[in-house]
Amino acid sequence: FKGSMDAHEVSSLREEVTAVLAVAKPQDQVVVRLESPGGVVHGYGLAASQLQRLREKQIPLTVAVDKVAASGGYMMACVADKIVAAPFSIIGSIGVVAQIPNFNRFLKSKEIDIELHTAGQYKRTLTLLGENTEEGRQKFREDLNETHHLFKDFVHRMRPALDIDQVATGEHWYGTQAQEKGLVDEVGTSDDLLLNLMEGRELVGVRFTQRKRLLDRFTNSAAESADRLLLRWLQRGQKPLL
Repeated sequence: FKGSMDAHEVSSLREEVTAVLAVAKPQDQVVVRLESPGGVVHGYGLAASQLQRLREKQIPLTVAVDKVAASGGYMMACVADKIVAAPFSIIGSIGVVAQIPNFNRFLKSKEIDIELHTAGQYKRTLTLLGENTEEGRQKFREDLNETHHLFKDFVHRMRPALDIDQVATGEHWYGTQAQEKGLVDEVGTSDDLLLNLMEGRELVGVRFTQRKRLLDRFTNSAAESADRLLLRWLQRGQKPLL
């Protein structure tokens, strides 16, 4: 799983997990190679839930991290029964961040008025174009803190031995340091992990791919690129990121 900011790869992960669950035998186990610096809360929450499906069926799950499993990426990793991380992989970043530019003063200087109408006291706390209030800022901060609490509780539930207050500061650590903190279980590469598992076992790779016509590949790629650019802009301003 190589995750982007919007975690759209979860659609393939869902199919892959379903395929494994359909054919898994009692002695089988699953290894997921994970690389992600995190992204939107709802996307990575769903991705973690997909991995939980394996855990709920008592299929041993190992997550291998060669480069990075930070923030939302670590939310996914912590679901595993065992986490193996390369020595210099980046692990942790259990925190939430959101930033939003505001163009209200610029628009006023150009004598451009913005009207924003909402129903519901907190339908829009901070805006790109309107004039933000201290009440809105306070509510936005409260929402960030609430999301952080949910993140912390989830990680602690998955790895109860962690000193969650010590590691849920938004900091990240390298693999060897992360092992000392209890964020990972072993230090090593996914290559060595798989080589060791090959002894006396058969390894089967599972990957979901959807066939597309050549024309669809070009048109979809251009449309998706534009959509993702817009999505990143909007989400950075309106949605907290893990």
